[in-house]
Amino acid sequence: MLNKILIGRTGYFIGFVGCFALVGLALWIQTRFGLEPCPLCISQRIVFMSLGVLFLVAALLPKCLKVQSILQVLTAMGGAGVAIRHWWIQAHKEEMIADCGVGFDYMFENFPLQKALTLVFKGTGDCAAIDWTFLGLTIPQMSLIAFVGFGVYAVYLLKLNSKKSI
Repeated sequence: MLNKILIGRTGYFIGFVGCFALVGLALWIQTRFGLEPCPLCISQRIVFMSLGVLFLVAALLPKCLKVQSILQVLTAMGGAGVAIRHWWIQAHKEEMIADCGVGFDYMFENFPLQKALTLVFKGTGDCAAIDWTFLGLTIPQMSLIAFVGFGVYAVYLLKLNSKKSI
């Protein structure tokens, strides 16, 4: 039954909706609890949106699904890497600088792109803060689970759709 729903364009469209729903959830958590996202949080949102766009492209243009699935898995792995880095920074917050550092906008307005990206992935003091949890999981931990899930989902959709032409 589930395979019938996920086969074809619908499965990829569900991936698109899922990615953007998580970004919407992040924005809701941010506004509901008055949180300011750190550079790594923003980076994870950007990766979720990129992954969502890749799912949408696969839904609208179901050609070369193997290449599209590889891109989806690589994007999910990149997002997982950012989430792991964020989790690591939170786990080692005692070793991090207590200062929150500069904001995301400031970095990209005042530094060359390469330097700004280096600063984003280096993390700042505010990246180490654990301001919100759900079922004992921090936001980067939940993001990691979602990225791994989307990567597995992309492979599953490829396997499902390679059996039947869309």
